[in-house]
Amino acid sequence: MPQDRAALVPVLHNVATQLRIDSIRSTTAAESGHPTTCASAADLIAALFFAEMRFDPKHPLHPLNDRFVLSKGHAAPILYAAWAAVGYIKRDDLLNLRKIDSDLEGHPTPRLPFVDVATGSLGQGLAAGLGAALNAQRIGSDYRTYALLGDGETAEGSVWEAAELAAFKKVDNLVGITDVNRLGQSRPTMWQHDLDGLARRWSAFGWNAIVINGHDLNAILDAFAAARETKGRPTMILAKTFKGYGVSFLQDKEGWHGKALKAGDEEHRAIAELEKTLNGVPADAIDKLRDAIPKPPAAPAATKRSPLAPPAYKPGDVVASREAYGTALARLGKADSRIVALDADVGNSTFSERFEKAAPERFYESYIAEQVMVGAAMGLAARGAIPYPSTFACFLTRAYDFLRMAAISNLNVKLAGSHAGVSIGEDGPSQMALEDLAMTRAEPNFTVLYPSDAVCAERCVELAADQPGPVYIRTSRPKTPILYDANETFTVGGSKVLRQSARDAVTVIGAGVTLFEALKAFDLLAKDGIAIRVIDLYSVQPVDADTLLAAAHATDGRVVTVEDHYAAGGIGDAVATALAPAGFAVHRLAVREIPRSGKPEELLDRFGISAGSIVNAVKAVTSDRTVAKV
Repeated sequence: MPQDRAALVPVLHNVATQLRIDSIRSTTAAESGHPTTCASAADLIAALFFAEMRFDPKHPLHPLNDRFVLSKGHAAPILYAAWAAVGYIKRDDLLNLRKIDSDLEGHPTPRLPFVDVATGSLGQGLAAGLGAALNAQRIGSDYRTYALLGDGETAEGSVWEAAELAAFKKVDNLVGITDVNRLGQSRPTMWQHDLDGLARRWSAFGWNAIVINGHDLNAILDAFAAARETKGRPTMILAKTFKGYGVSFLQDKEGWHGKALKAGDEEHRAIAELEKTLNGVPADAIDKLRDAIPKPPAAPAATKRSPLAPPAYKPGDVVASREAYGTALARLGKADSRIVALDADVGNSTFSERFEKAAPERFYESYIAEQVMVGAAMGLAARGAIPYPSTFACFLTRAYDFLRMAAISNLNVKLAGSHAGVSIGEDGPSQMALEDLAMTRAEPNFTVLYPSDAVCAERCVELAADQPGPVYIRTSRPKTPILYDANETFTVGGSKVLRQSARDAVTVIGAGVTLFEALKAFDLLAKDGIAIRVIDLYSVQPVDADTLLAAAHATDGRVVTVEDHYAAGGIGDAVATALAPAGFAVHRLAVREIPRSGKPEELLDRFGISAGSIVNAVKAVTSDRTVAKV
């Protein structure tokens, strides 16, 4: 690339102008999109891609490339235009924006190899960028991470969770850029062009805040240079820009958010106006600049996991699955440097503290900020780590939008939620996760595991590490007996039949604490001469349909599910979905009202999921007057 600024800036200006033109052309062809928010960011993007970042344009997945996260995902057309400018995408393909057979979607997703995390749900990119920056520290790389935010999205609290944690972690390889273009979707933004007010906020959060004219390429380059020299804290560049910059009838005008220009006169007028600003630099100047983009060093060798010993439990032990989770995570962390753990100030309850003792350099305390915990895990996963974020299952609801975007991104995030259900006891309903299975099962590519004993819990932690895509592990607070031999094998999509005979009248399916209630019910019913088949449904998604169907056939369609969860979306729905094609219905025991404080055994009985409740349900479905109900 040109070494002197005087030669560089005119070429960058032409790059930025081309990015604006390409964004207009692609959105006009799509008849939808956000060309004006692309125009405001064009100078920032041009400087980033052609004068600041170190990356291999031909290999966007290179693990040591500098990373770019487009937090303002509605500006996707300019991201695609930038990758066309560096030669990865054919410029003509930009006209396929938003078509059903094109990966150039309305908001970026990792269907494209240069997209680490799906964006478009505003307020998430900075947290993901933090995770990517933490990963650089994990692998000892000097790659840098850049996140481009819109000024409107800084109203999101998740931005400030990320800001606080990044400053606390002194992540100086993270650079945020806020495109302060003043206009939101329906009205001006909260701060409009009060750049000094925004700078005070970022400075108060511990960031190096730099205010610039976001259309002055010299100022942009100076800001990037200052960010590189800043040590011990992240940098936020606050760039004053204008929506629709460069096109007189769009620039700084309300009412243009999310509107494409009309083909014909509008498009031609806008492009002609932009083309008039092109500099008379040599025709090959941009090609030379592209060829001069600095490349990363050679990629490191792939990490391999050391073999793991079986869980160290024996019959007679009584261990909570949440405790086994911590033990397994620590063992896994010692065997595999890709494993990282994040927690939200409950590590002494989730037992992730055991991982912290085993591998403190790969443990990230997020404090009471679940959104940044999951967001940072997304960034870590996108860069090759295998993150296990954990907290009380009920508090993962606060980060559900991040879980949703992790699913869209198909990221390798392994979530663990402890203290699930009414069985936690006296803490009361605010602490009881009763919707977490529904929340995670609703995402088609989420694996959902619900171990009942410590052996299964440890094996589920190991299974999660090797299962592609997002995984949720539900753990329980009460201590429970060991059910399985240490050498027992488990599979994603599997189940275990714990009690069965040729006389079985009803199939009873549970997981977690309710599995033990089912086993108690088995003994109680045996005294009355009633045999039941008991199944441990430790894999809730995917579900073991073959075993469930075989059991339903063996018990003449009499199937009872019992779960420490609300009736919607949990084990009952998973089983019913598997059995419905064969014409079987399911009688479901679940928590059907808002619970209250009490002792665990009292709560299980009061809300209809205890051993006594199972006994009553079995007798009901085997009576002549009762038909199983969905």
